[in-house]
Amino acid sequence: MSPVHAVLASLAAGAVEIHDLTAPLSAETPTLVLPEPFSNLIDFSIEQVSAYNEPGPFWKHHNIHTGEHIGTHIDAPIHWVTGKDGKDVSQLDPARLIGPAVVLDFSAEAEADPDFLIDVEHLVAWQEEHGAFPANSWLLFRTGWDQYGHDKQAFLNVDDNGSHTPGFTAECAKWIAGELEISGVGVETVGIDAGNAGALTPPFPMHHFLLGADKYGITSLKNLAKLPTFGAMVVVAPLPIVGGTGAPARVLALVEGSPA
Repeated sequence: MSPVHAVLASLAAGAVEIHDLTAPLSAETPTLVLPEPFSNLIDFSIEQVSAYNEPGPFWKHHNIHTGEHIGTHIDAPIHWVTGKDGKDVSQLDPARLIGPAVVLDFSAEAEADPDFLIDVEHLVAWQEEHGAFPANSWLLFRTGWDQYGHDKQAFLNVDDNGSHTPGFTAECAKWIAGELEISGVGVETVGIDAGNAGALTPPFPMHHFLLGADKYGITSLKNLAKLPTFGAMVVVAPLPIVGGTGAPARVLALVEGSPA
């Protein structure tokens, strides 16, 4: 049996299960809100063109209107000034969009402190306990933030002092980008940086270092609690927009199941 047939047979038998890590995309999807004087992307909306009627008697179809970085989406290197000479989303290497997933659980820390920042020492200690991160892997950071995905106010968690969502220190972002042979990072929050990462040096360090190092970021993930620490395979499928700095993506995880 070929490796591909083995995977298909495992799926058919239930020995491999698929978990959808993608947040549904609609006009209610929570989106990033930048303060003035910065410009914001448009929110997602859908416009009916026909619905089995005179404009289209046998079909129904829509126009969609959306920014690139809305809902569960991928950040391509050219999204950030440090990666401006890098790849757009249509040029991302398919071999790096499929790979082993490593799930790191910081949900207890984020529940205690919504401004919690993951630092280098956390990841070094994690590897000492669990083992090294595999090459070409996706590091998926569980913070429990997907529980707020239905509530824009709670998801963005904004007050007079900014947005309070977990993320990474500047030192950790630089270390991930420079020291790890991974494909990218996935988070449950609206962006790969912490809510108040604009106050760090450099501002928005995950964007600055990760995208500048030709690594990718995916955001607004859900269902990470259903994945094992090791052993899952992630598939990231963005729209290949020519010139795009990012795109909505369907993100799936293949995990060992319990066949009948």
